[in-house]
Amino acid sequence: MNKVLKVDKLRKEFGGLVAVKDVSFEVDKGEFIGLIGPNGCGKSTTFNCISGSLKQTSGKVEFFDTDISDLRPDQIQKIGMTRTFQHTRLWREMTVIENLLVPPRDQFKPSLWKSIWEGKQNENEINRLNRAYEVLEQLEIPHMANNLASELSGGQSKLVDIGRSMMGEPKLLLLDEPVAGVAGPLAMKIFSNLRNLVDETGISVLIIEHNMDFILRQGVDRIVVMNEGEVLMVGSPSEVKGSKEVISAYLGSSEDWEWEKLAQEEE
Repeated sequence: MNKVLKVDKLRKEFGGLVAVKDVSFEVDKGEFIGLIGPNGCGKSTTFNCISGSLKQTSGKVEFFDTDISDLRPDQIQKIGMTRTFQHTRLWREMTVIENLLVPPRDQFKPSLWKSIWEGKQNENEINRLNRAYEVLEQLEIPHMANNLASELSGGQSKLVDIGRSMMGEPKLLLLDEPVAGVAGPLAMKIFSNLRNLVDETGISVLIIEHNMDFILRQGVDRIVVMNEGEVLMVGSPSEVKGSKEVISAYLGSSEDWEWEKLAQEEE
């Protein structure tokens, strides 16, 4: 497989605090990867360094073999990496379809005189509109196209935020807890849509999730487990589920019985 993302010995320090300690992992083309760990383990800081929101202290981030460690977030987005944040940031007074039409790259600059004399949509505008409806179809929410973002539930807002990130036709999506605070059935639908998106388009997805029990059930290809700023292990869901080291670091002995129950259910 082609390497889409390579994180090599990434380190981030805040004064005397080491938030991320020499983290290394890779994402291949068409992979759905989970990045998990307890609260405060460095997941979001790692995301921020990968996406350019934070400058790493040391280490390197490569995107399709190109070093992007010193690029700004807008430069990284232009070459095909898009991220969402845990808290959605939709334009609330705009409709869903309008929210999706804003992010695409390389939009033409309208000419006042051309608009007056021609009085019709530019072909690029029509293509973007068609693309926006395709994205809504992929996410199974075309019926929400004309709803105001302010009218959406938390889960619906998460779906629209993912759709908005897809409008730039990224090669890699970084999703920061896209189901946080979302009810169970809709959370499972979001993951199902993401799995289908990866399978159908070949896009790569790296997703932060705090709830290990949940992500183990959602069909991700591999999981990167972080603890105290470090990568504890990288493996398949079954490998992670069977790791006593992960159980001890993530859950603690008091919750082992729940872990064993999950293992039995999966067999």
